[in-house]
Amino acid sequence: MMTDPVADMLTRMRNALMAGHDRVEFPASKVKAGICKILKEEGYIRSFKVIVKESPIVSIKVLFKDNSLVGIKRVSRPGLRQYRGYQEFPRVISGLGTSVVSTSQGILSSREAKRRKLGGEVLCNVW
Repeated sequence: MMTDPVADMLTRMRNALMAGHDRVEFPASKVKAGICKILKEEGYIRSFKVIVKESPIVSIKVLFKDNSLVGIKRVSRPGLRQYRGYQEFPRVISGLGTSVVSTSQGILSSREAKRRKLGGEVLCNVW
């Protein structure tokens, strides 16, 4: 049994990038789809698609952009959750990167969460 599916998704993406692949596929969930949506909006990936293969099997396929996603790191984990107020979000690579935050209004980028004055759990940092 997997204890941290989001970390598994980020690791699969990191490994695919290091191996030079242009796409990656992993099991789907609403949180993972939300993270992919933020990555698309912020310009780190070209596109993503939720694919239903058979009745219980659902996966997400992500297409990478060339040289746009340099690093991706899990911040909050099951053993140590990281919650922050909107003024306390981490600055990723001096503001060049983005944090993905789970808020009461859904999964948002740190910029959008600050604009809406929402705090939440910092899921990962992307640069």
